[in-house]
Amino acid sequence: MKLMVVGGGGREHAIIKKLKENPSVEVVYALPGNGGIAADAVCVNIGAKDIDGIVRFATENAIDFAVVAPDDPLVLGAVDALEAVGVPCFGPCKNAAIIEGSKVFSKNLMKKYGIPTAAYEVFDNMEAALAYLETAPIPTVIKADGLALGKGVIIAQTLDEAKDAVRSMMEDKVFGASGSRVVIEEFLTGPEVSVLSFTDGNVVIPMISSMDHKRAGDNDTGLNTGGMGTVAPNPYYTAEVAEECMKTIFLPTIDAMNKEGRTFKGCLYFGLMLTPNGPRVIEYNCRFGDPETQVVLPLLESDLLTIMQATANGTLADVDVRFSDKSACCVIMASKGYPVKYESGCPMTLPADDENGFIYVAGAKQTEKGLVSAGGRVLGVTAVAETLADAVKAAYKKVDAVDFANGFYRHDIGARALAAGK
Repeated sequence: MKLMVVGGGGREHAIIKKLKENPSVEVVYALPGNGGIAADAVCVNIGAKDIDGIVRFATENAIDFAVVAPDDPLVLGAVDALEAVGVPCFGPCKNAAIIEGSKVFSKNLMKKYGIPTAAYEVFDNMEAALAYLETAPIPTVIKADGLALGKGVIIAQTLDEAKDAVRSMMEDKVFGASGSRVVIEEFLTGPEVSVLSFTDGNVVIPMISSMDHKRAGDNDTGLNTGGMGTVAPNPYYTAEVAEECMKTIFLPTIDAMNKEGRTFKGCLYFGLMLTPNGPRVIEYNCRFGDPETQVVLPLLESDLLTIMQATANGTLADVDVRFSDKSACCVIMASKGYPVKYESGCPMTLPADDENGFIYVAGAKQTEKGLVSAGGRVLGVTAVAETLADAVKAAYKKVDAVDFANGFYRHDIGARALAAGK
């Protein structure tokens, strides 16, 4: 089979490596891929948002199956366009991808169908939003309605911070059109859990839970990032919590989307907070999370391509989806200065993958000097072991073997999970 994976980051590298385990896969094309992904796929210089170019490449190269991984092309309708020319796809159609594409849509969906989430108000007028903040509880959460590279959420600890956040989104347009409407949301407390799930619109099969680390610095200090590391499973996500989430969140969400005529097929990501009053949805994503994918897929024992095909054709109930009972840890190595200003083009030397440790390349390119950095988040150094403590230890041992002078990373990925598990 000839496969095509749209995207070019660490998540896509993890997907490609897993897809290649199927012996029927002849070649995987990555659009656009990156210099590190090139070791596992044929990279094609077509951007993830170039829908016409993606469709043209798929038809000219007789692609048998496509995986659309990032949020932007899903929200733009890449799956619809590919299916229209007969290319089967993993990923939701445009009218279902709105569950991530618009926070206003997703919040209203949860309210309409009684899915537990934080209380909220929606504003498309800045003065009205600022006036509301005068009486809103503080801390509060300000969210841009549309896609914002995972950075469109600000937790405001003071009234001034909340007002600044609203002005930056609605007046200064720091997130472009995505901030034309904002959601002002109740601040919830409790452990956060990420749960990715496979769904064909009928059944939903949750994957192994994970814990993300968003802040740039150790001990959750510094600016929010796209994610500085993950561990799986998440110790807070017990069997009892999983059962409650299935009953009150996962199945009701799939049912709600069907009732709205927006059947969701693909990977539906549930960002959850386990509050004192029970699990609440913080956010939905319409695709695999990054860097959650980098710890979840290494624990998948079933064949990923078979699952993805079943998800696309509505036969997921017939597939055995199994995960290992081991643990995984991914430490992100980023360019110094990320998530603000950073240098690219810094040389790297990477150790070889082994049976339980591997490196997913998120931002790099091949040059005459070899592999050099080409982004903020550059590497996802991942290890699998029998216990979480051993997985963390192995991941950091592999980090030590990486030669990346301009790189930095958090030293405490997994520490919170280990403390919780004791």
